[in-house]
Amino acid sequence: MAEGSAVARITGVHATSALGRGAGAQLAGVLAGEPAFGPVTRFDTTARRVDRAATLTDVGPLADELAAAVDAACADAGLTAADRTAAALLLAVHGGPDAGPLAAGLARRTGIDGPRRVYTTACVSASSAVADAAALIRRGDADRVVVAAGYLVEPDQYALFDAGRALATDGAVRPFSAGRAGLLLGDGVAAVVLESTTVARRPLADLLGWGRAGDAFHACRPDPEGRGLARAVEAALHRAGLPADAVGYVNANATGTGFSDASEANALRRALGAAVDRVPVSSTKAVHGHALEASGLLELVVTVLAVRHGKLPVNAGFLGPDEACPLDVVLDAPRPAATPYALSLNAAFGGANTALLVGAA
Repeated sequence: MAEGSAVARITGVHATSALGRGAGAQLAGVLAGEPAFGPVTRFDTTARRVDRAATLTDVGPLADELAAAVDAACADAGLTAADRTAAALLLAVHGGPDAGPLAAGLARRTGIDGPRRVYTTACVSASSAVADAAALIRRGDADRVVVAAGYLVEPDQYALFDAGRALATDGAVRPFSAGRAGLLLGDGVAAVVLESTTVARRPLADLLGWGRAGDAFHACRPDPEGRGLARAVEAALHRAGLPADAVGYVNANATGTGFSDASEANALRRALGAAVDRVPVSSTKAVHGHALEASGLLELVVTVLAVRHGKLPVNAGFLGPDEACPLDVVLDAPRPAATPYALSLNAAFGGANTALLVGAA
């Protein structure tokens, strides 16, 4: 642990998606493996090629959803009003002039009065925020950090992904599967409390390692060999002081797109070596969709809950193996967890890659 001896503990979690509200709804949804995709009714999709996403019907404004998520995660961690006052707030949201005021308003509404940062780095926004939170705690620069993230499916990003022919025309997300047709967007709002071991009261899991690396390959496509993501995984393992064969589960970035899933499979083989054949892999995007800036936090919550409960989520939508993705994909039913250690991976346009390594408390 080069940065210091402190460990970042995850002590409170909350998430909302089309699977429902609360951490329990997320765990039940990913273990059931029933996709939450349906027709989009929030805005007009008649001019679009695809009309499906994973959306909540009773969702409020993003600011309200974020405040509710932070309050719930802080309560889960047992934080007092005084605890919140000294905490840092790291927020991952879509970029634009409203991002800064959104963070300021969220801090004011939830009583968090420490340093603030806003992350707008596309689909690695939330995972980058978590990595920074862990680094702050490990270095001794903070004892308590609240990470929040939110994306609610809206017409602008939906139109961009549809125009780019990235959305699945068959209405299903099929990570690592033969016949996969693309991704589908989904609502995601989440909050996580990370604390040092000196102040944590209710440890759920430890954030043991993290890694970030770039491809420098293409503006939209990942490196086919997965070298950037592999370096991120290797860095996470190195920080955690764990060998590759300690990993008991990978919640993959896998969006159900051809180039991306194959690249990720290569990255895992490169980073984990021979151990990759024994590591269960699935992508929970197959049930809750791609929450863009919030994906990393929503998927971290799911990963923590899965390893704590000892059950690994199914990779929904699978039609059959693809020789470009030779992985041990979790199919048919949840699988028992063999170890308490799991990776949550994310990647973004521009070649950004992140890996978060957690261990169940």
